[in-house]
Amino acid sequence: MKEEVPMKPITKRSAAAIILAVLLLTPVVSQAQFGSGIVYDPTNYSNAVLRYQQLQQHLVQLQQTVAKVTAQLNLAIQMSQYIHNMPARYQATFSRWRAFTSGDAYGNTTRWIAAVNGAGPQTVGPAYRDAIVPFVALNQTVLSSINPADALHLRSVGASLQLMDGANVSALTTVGNIRANSQVIQQQLSNLEQDSFSADSGLNSEVSVLNKISASNMLTLRTLQDANNLRVAALEQQILQAKQQRDSDTANLNFVMQLQQQATQNLTPFNSNLTQSLSSYRLP
Repeated sequence: MKEEVPMKPITKRSAAAIILAVLLLTPVVSQAQFGSGIVYDPTNYSNAVLRYQQLQQHLVQLQQTVAKVTAQLNLAIQMSQYIHNMPARYQATFSRWRAFTSGDAYGNTTRWIAAVNGAGPQTVGPAYRDAIVPFVALNQTVLSSINPADALHLRSVGASLQLMDGANVSALTTVGNIRANSQVIQQQLSNLEQDSFSADSGLNSEVSVLNKISASNMLTLRTLQDANNLRVAALEQQILQAKQQRDSDTANLNFVMQLQQQATQNLTPFNSNLTQSLSSYRLP
């Protein structure tokens, strides 16, 4: 007995070849059987060949489309992969905000401590006044009765003290606001950190990642804003220190100039009398 050969499955190319062969043989058979009523139509034959060519072109285009879609799908799958175990690889512990503490031996620092820890802007002024020596301004009558140069110097010193008070209150308010918002900002940073390290696919989509980037940028801007406020407060302190130094140097210079002027005025009559005495002197 002959061994049966298993039949191979008919592929798309085999089927197309069979169809083409049938179409090519059709005119021959038609001519061979012309007497039996089968008529050969060249137009139908040409249309069949053209249709077959179009099907081949569609097949090639379909294969190219499938390859392109497959490549895009593979790329999308690759881009959707995230780094596993991110908390263990990247998460770190940072220092947290500390509340300001101080002693209160004379009972005048409690409100200051509360103000700089975020009790509110309305608490800063009273807290500052509790901890400083009050400023008592001289009235205009007293200033008018003293030397004009001394009065000018006193006005300048008084202006420096009052401006310093304003700058100190502003700086304390800034520090209190930053500390008051520190807990909220710390929580927002913690949420952003957890979402960034999360393995949840909903938090790792393209839109979710863009949202987290936007939130991170906003937190950065807010932090820079607080840093700029602190720099402005420090700059105000430096400006006032420069003013005080300038006032001190000016007062010393004015004092020296005043002494020089008074010395010149006092020595002028003496020199004049001495010259006259020496000129009129005669030996006995």
